[in-house]
Amino acid sequence: MTLESSDRDFAARFAPHAAHGLLYPQPEGSPLLEFVAGGRVLYLFDRSGPYAAQPGHARVVVHGVLQAGSVQLVSPERGETLSVQGVSALEGCGQVTHVVGQVWVVQARLPLVLACFEGLPPVAVGQHVVFRTLPPLHGFIVP
Repeated sequence: MTLESSDRDFAARFAPHAAHGLLYPQPEGSPLLEFVAGGRVLYLFDRSGPYAAQPGHARVVVHGVLQAGSVQLVSPERGETLSVQGVSALEGCGQVTHVVGQVWVVQARLPLVLACFEGLPPVAVGQHVVFRTLPPLHGFIVP
């Protein structure tokens, strides 16, 4: 199963679900973007290419691959949570706001585009899920 046809197509397709935040200067030669959004500091594998990310306010599609078996439907009373695991993985709870096949957009302090190589349980927009992603998270800069 392929999650993306190209980095540009993926970024364009999910641009409406980009997170708004702050990008910090990228150290020379580093493949990681330091992005602050939703009160969290995220380290994202830069999918937009070297030198495409300018420091300052930015819109970034934050894409994570879900850990198999980590997704569960939960009650909306759980609310939104998001915690960083290690350098570049997440664990959280949020509301599904968009479903495109096996790709979900989940609002968990910031919008996250989540997919899985394994099958995902059926879910409808409005339901709440808990999840865990595998490292690394991917970041696509949206112009």
